[in-house]
Amino acid sequence: MKYPIGIQDFRVLREGGYVYVDKTEHIHSILRSGKYFFLSRPRRFGKSLLLSTIKELYSGSRELFEGLWIDKHWDWAANRRPVVWLKFSSQGVRTLGLEPAIHNMLKEVAGSLGIELQETSFDRKFKELITKAGAQKKAVLLIDEYDKPIIDFLEDVPQAEANRDILKSFYSVLKDCDPYLELAFITGVSAFSKVSIFSDLNNLENISLSPSAYTLLGITQDELERYFSKQLAETDAEKVRLWYNGYAWGGTEKVYNPFSILRFFKDGNLFKNFWFETGTPTFLVKELKKHAYYDIANVVATANDLSNFDLRRLSPVTVLFQTGYLTIRNYEPRDLLYTLGYPNLEVRHSLQEILLNEYLDYPPQSALPRVVNLRNALQNKNLEEVIQVINAALAAIPYGHWRQENEHFFHALIHLTFSLLGVYIQSEVHTAKGRCDALVQTDKYIYAFEFKLDKSAAEALRQIEEKGYLSPWADSPKEKIAVGVNFSSKEKRVAEWEAADQSRGG
Repeated sequence: MKYPIGIQDFRVLREGGYVYVDKTEHIHSILRSGKYFFLSRPRRFGKSLLLSTIKELYSGSRELFEGLWIDKHWDWAANRRPVVWLKFSSQGVRTLGLEPAIHNMLKEVAGSLGIELQETSFDRKFKELITKAGAQKKAVLLIDEYDKPIIDFLEDVPQAEANRDILKSFYSVLKDCDPYLELAFITGVSAFSKVSIFSDLNNLENISLSPSAYTLLGITQDELERYFSKQLAETDAEKVRLWYNGYAWGGTEKVYNPFSILRFFKDGNLFKNFWFETGTPTFLVKELKKHAYYDIANVVATANDLSNFDLRRLSPVTVLFQTGYLTIRNYEPRDLLYTLGYPNLEVRHSLQEILLNEYLDYPPQSALPRVVNLRNALQNKNLEEVIQVINAALAAIPYGHWRQENEHFFHALIHLTFSLLGVYIQSEVHTAKGRCDALVQTDKYIYAFEFKLDKSAAEALRQIEEKGYLSPWADSPKEKIAVGVNFSSKEKRVAEWEAADQSRGG
């Protein structure tokens, strides 16, 4: 089987004999429901391939759709139209500047359609392209990664705002182009500029959180079992689901990240952080640290939180959701509230590791060995080693961090370390009142950890016993161990710790 990893051209995919999960019935349903569409999805989710598929549909390339659902449901003659396809991902905006890049892009597209442009300003040139393309028969407009000139400059707010203003002028001509357009389909990573950039395009339908687009991109569980049954039979299907499934834009219907799952199969069923490795979110991680974010597993947000992207006041929750590091876990229509969480283990593990490194000012990848050492110590019931590992991590925190925000950095360290531990053995980090700070299960032991800052280990141990944190596992044959730990903010280390066997008392 040939896996279309990184292939964004539908023609190349089909002519090359690559596997294609047939989404054409879904595409057909959306195209028949309106005229102006906007869809945001994270990177590597197939947005470019979607537009390429639509382009080939309206170009009349029926041979590419042989055997697919839409072959016998598309009016190939009536729907053949000129296609204006703008791709902001390949225009050299950072090296050329946005305006020159737009001029080059319009020139290339016009040339492919046999159109000669006379206008000199980029906005009027864009309008001229559309009106000439749709003069005989209404044209189809496809815009891929409309927001890339802004997303790529989030660390340079003045430049991002300048690019946003240019794009607003550029897209403003669309309001007068309706007589020449049959369809407009715009995609991007985020919807943050929809109001400001497309303010004149009142009939633009944002389907990003619409049921019609829940599974338009990505691979559902049913699709995975239908198209990749042989591959699934050769691996741990449940582990695959935990690692790569879980993206949702309505809270119920979940999809796999296509890039990750295809790489997994191609690389011989190795569980790796494929999607995360294609783009380390350095800027985003620094924002999380700046806003004191570290526990982002269950975040409650409104619809406005998910789309309101202010360049001057970036909300980490908004950026995390739109870029794919958080997804919708649940939606309450009555309260119009969304619960967000990590989509899967791949994203959770990767983001928490790089965030822990950022908090500790570690170079990339250096926090993970400590977590593995912690796992080994717990599996061997070596609590002395557990404390040594924790102290080594604490010692790496720059002094200035402890002096300014000692409690915040202490909690971040504990949460991220034990949450990362959960990738290897069953570990939960609790923050709700009445639950222990960390619960860890190995093959032989169940640990309940309670951490205190500038108090006493005895107090921490007493809290575990009084609140019965280990009681739910009273019937388990595993040895149950309560561990109270007290940290000293002054000494930057574990000041004292106590452990008690609660296997009998629970």
